[in-house]
Amino acid sequence: MAAVARAKRSAARGAGRAAPPPSTFQLRLYIAGTSPRSARAIHNAKQICDEHLAGRYQLEVVDLFQQPGRAKDDQVVAAPTLIKRLPAPLTRIIGDLSDHDAVLAGLAVRRT
Repeated sequence: MAAVARAKRSAARGAGRAAPPPSTFQLRLYIAGTSPRSARAIHNAKQICDEHLAGRYQLEVVDLFQQPGRAKDDQVVAAPTLIKRLPAPLTRIIGDLSDHDAVLAGLAVRRT
């Protein structure tokens, strides 16, 4: 009986917490300054996310010129690089993301 009461209290405490849905994509795009290639990568990433992951993604853009230490943390050796952190597995896509089919395959997202 005590175990049931503990489980109910635990469930009640966790009920107020908003956990992100498991299908939320956490993406990080590394770019190098304001070059045309970087601008294309940002545009393509946003377009792909808006069309295929609407409401299910977080996209962080990191400029390696402004935050060079971040590249070491994520082991980035080229820019632009898109990293899918969640859902697992971690995936890296290098380039300006112009080939939408290849990006969707790399992200394991079905074309809609």
